[in-house]
Amino acid sequence: MQSATPAPVLVIGTRGSPLALAQANETRDRIAAASGLDPAAIAISVIRTSGDRIQDRPLSEAGGKGLFTKEIEEALVAGRIDLAVHSSKDMPTLLPEGLELSAFLPREDVRDAFLSPVAASLADLPEGAVLGTSSLRRRAMALRLRPDLKTVEFRGNVETRLRKLSEGVAHATLLAMAGLNRLGLSGHATAVIATEDFLPAAGQGAVAIETRIHDERVLRLVRDIDHAPTSTALHAERAFLARLDGSCRTPIGGLATIADGTMTFRGMVLSHDGQRSEQVRLEGPVAEATAIGISAAEALLARGVADYFREGPAG
Repeated sequence: MQSATPAPVLVIGTRGSPLALAQANETRDRIAAASGLDPAAIAISVIRTSGDRIQDRPLSEAGGKGLFTKEIEEALVAGRIDLAVHSSKDMPTLLPEGLELSAFLPREDVRDAFLSPVAASLADLPEGAVLGTSSLRRRAMALRLRPDLKTVEFRGNVETRLRKLSEGVAHATLLAMAGLNRLGLSGHATAVIATEDFLPAAGQGAVAIETRIHDERVLRLVRDIDHAPTSTALHAERAFLARLDGSCRTPIGGLATIADGTMTFRGMVLSHDGQRSEQVRLEGPVAEATAIGISAAEALLARGVADYFREGPAG
């Protein structure tokens, strides 16, 4: 008679894309190494989200960032999983009651990558070239630099977007360098765009771990793998977004960097067509990370960027 398979010590919830699974596996391996647990005792539960199901229209029209987290968070609240692993840039600023972001893995490359079979850079694309992207931020930033470009919706995981590019659906696309690195696909990047030219999305390159607020058993495990500099930077970036009421309906970039105990925060809000934008740069002690993010947002709001949010996406 076969013995029953022992119940897992910990269950991690995640989306099922190759990138999401790579992030969940990295989280499992880090927890196992830090706690002495056998990785086989940590289960990974794949949960299909609304964002995965909706492929026929932009997410900005379907409900925003929470579409990639809703079903996973419901499983966490219900106790079917013990923690959730997310791409930080997919996380809404307001979390369900009883949940918190309790740890962040070390941040990957924050930059955007330019991918094209016909040009070496965004500037080198031919007049009127087609850019495929599902990100309002990337579209607005690209149109800011190249208002002649045509844009088309590019939904799907990294591999799907690479396939669409190879099939000629667009002349170029833009992807997070972090995702390409985590999937071993960095060789597909034609060029990596400096953050001075293309400010990343708040949270880009970071992996967030979400838990129940009072689940001390799980909290002890994830605190051991929290990367403090990433966590501090994300507190500033998420505070910036929260004050702006940022969602995937608004083109916003935000990046906090830390050096020698000082945080430098850069933020940007654009109109949907990229032709208007406001930027801010603030510095301060890392202990004031959240306040710096809020102050950056207040500075932009004082310049009237709230008007940008009331605009519809460019056609």
